[in-house]
Amino acid sequence: MPDMQAMAGPTVVLVHGGFVDGAGWGGVYKILKKDGRNVSIVQNSTLSLGGDVAATQMVIAQAEGPVVLVGHSYGGAVITEAGNDPKVAGLVYIAAFAPDKGESVASLIKDPPPGAPVPPILPPQNGYLMLDKAKFADSFAADVDADTAAFMADSQVPWGVDALSGTISEPAWRTKPSWYLLTTDDQMIPAAAQRVMSKRAGATVVEVKASHAVFVSQPQAVASLIEKAAKGVRAMASK
Repeated sequence: MPDMQAMAGPTVVLVHGGFVDGAGWGGVYKILKKDGRNVSIVQNSTLSLGGDVAATQMVIAQAEGPVVLVGHSYGGAVITEAGNDPKVAGLVYIAAFAPDKGESVASLIKDPPPGAPVPPILPPQNGYLMLDKAKFADSFAADVDADTAAFMADSQVPWGVDALSGTISEPAWRTKPSWYLLTTDDQMIPAAAQRVMSKRAGATVVEVKASHAVFVSQPQAVASLIEKAAKGVRAMASK
């Protein structure tokens, strides 16, 4: 039987990042639904930050009650902007970018520190980016089973260059509580960069030994942090 207290909690809205689509949230979705959560998944196009924020706002508007907004990777930039919606009660970053005002994903990755892993992003083609399929597993999904990682590489969603350059007008983490799942084996967003962004946002941080695709490889760890955030948001609302 679903936990009735969990059912009374906030709706969880999941936002995917670049190169993938919302189907990757399947494992996390199943766990949260089993726990009685209301869950919605945004199928954002990753063509522009503004377009992805608008798509997210549509899903937020349809949600019942307050929302815990969750973003993976580039989805972190999306929730940083879309999280200003008054229905959003908390933010959860999953190995994600958490830009400040005036920042973009492009500005955050412009000058990587010496020795940082370099994602195998191919040169842009007609305004879109893709990862080198041969290097996808090692860089994005090193702890995902080989068949699933190969499927993810072959089913990549082209990421629009314009999405990377979209800047934040006002970061929602300045006024909303946030949580951050930091992936220590990440070859796309280095752990050191994640630590800087999560600390700046004042997020509650949980570290896990995982690749960038932690939402696929370790859905329970992701769902557990989302549950923690949902309970935290509910506790704050009851005060």
